[in-house]
Amino acid sequence: MNSTTSHRFHWAWVILGICFLDLFVNYSIRLGYGVVMPEMIQDLGFTRMAGGTIYNAYLFAYILLTPFAGYCTDRFGGRRVITICSLILGLGVFGMGTAKTLTMACIFYALAGIGATGMWTPVITVVQRWFAPHRRGLALGILGTGYGFGLAAIGLAFPLIVHAYSWRYAWYILGISALLLSVGNGSLLRSDPKTHGYKPWGEKTEPLDPAQSPALSGQPLPRSWSNFIKNSNFWLIGFSYFAVSYCLYGITTFMVDYARNQIGMPLEKASLLATIHGLGQVVGVLTILPLSDYFTRKRTLLVSNALIALVVIGIFLFGKSWLSLAILIGIMALFYGATFPLYGACGGDYFPKQVMGTVIGLWTFLYGSGAMLANWISGLIRDHSGSYHQAFLIDAVMAGIGLLLMCFVKKTLRSGRA
Repeated sequence: MNSTTSHRFHWAWVILGICFLDLFVNYSIRLGYGVVMPEMIQDLGFTRMAGGTIYNAYLFAYILLTPFAGYCTDRFGGRRVITICSLILGLGVFGMGTAKTLTMACIFYALAGIGATGMWTPVITVVQRWFAPHRRGLALGILGTGYGFGLAAIGLAFPLIVHAYSWRYAWYILGISALLLSVGNGSLLRSDPKTHGYKPWGEKTEPLDPAQSPALSGQPLPRSWSNFIKNSNFWLIGFSYFAVSYCLYGITTFMVDYARNQIGMPLEKASLLATIHGLGQVVGVLTILPLSDYFTRKRTLLVSNALIALVVIGIFLFGKSWLSLAILIGIMALFYGATFPLYGACGGDYFPKQVMGTVIGLWTFLYGSGAMLANWISGLIRDHSGSYHQAFLIDAVMAGIGLLLMCFVKKTLRSGRA
């Protein structure tokens, strides 16, 4: 890339495109587990709690290493981290297709979880660096369609794959896709615009001199980087993320199993809920995230968390037919899709860019902890009671807690906005 060439086409859009594919494949793998799980555990003779344990092996590896991935992104640049992680992700997911025991499934999905550490925190950090602050909502909205389309695609394709082959081929196809992505990431990603003569898209477009812009890789973080853990906003946002993550995973992981085995829907209809969920996410990120640039991240999250709680209560009270469940899942998906980028964008809004990856990585640890807890508790409740109703009530309470915590987040000193 030559910094002396015209920048009519900004490389930020290439970055956004390859990062979109990263999220598309990664979230087909992560959120698609809830679609594959009912067939997988039935074939292998596992309980639902065992199914939750497999997912938690993924999440445990993911949350344990995500803060390290965030630090490495700040220290060495996102390109290296994302490329290596997409390779590891592909190997783990392909191995899932060969699993015959609970131990094998946990090991392979944990390996996938290690790879997935590079598919969110580094990705969202790199994208935010390539776009000006007042354009981040737009960029993250476009980026966020990747995981919505990913879930929608697996919801449509999985019944066809099962009928033609078996659930194992879903993992084979996704694993190969992740391996191919490692080539694209290594070839096209750039960690920071300044090192290649660019300014973030949305700022002045005159080319920069790379010789006057020190490379991100190898530069030490500011000595005060750890001070953010003393900031109350860090903990309020982080634990709000934890609570809302619990709620969302408590629904998403088990919604296909709920529809198929508690309500009695056929596989095609139950899997179609994932497609509705994914397409709803796409609409949500394309509308809610750009609006957050104007209404502030805090206000947008307050509205989003409140409506998520109300929808979960609606699923508990009225989600007993396919039509009502599809409508409620679709409404929840509008805000589900925006939730994770909104919390990620708070890292850029409330903290310096030099520690953005580390902050988002530590928040992701809390997010993953909420998801793991939801998988175990919801699966345990279903195994012992034969119903998800109590689990859904807990999900609604957790969404309310997430809303309450965000109410106490203070304005940022840099922008004066909350």
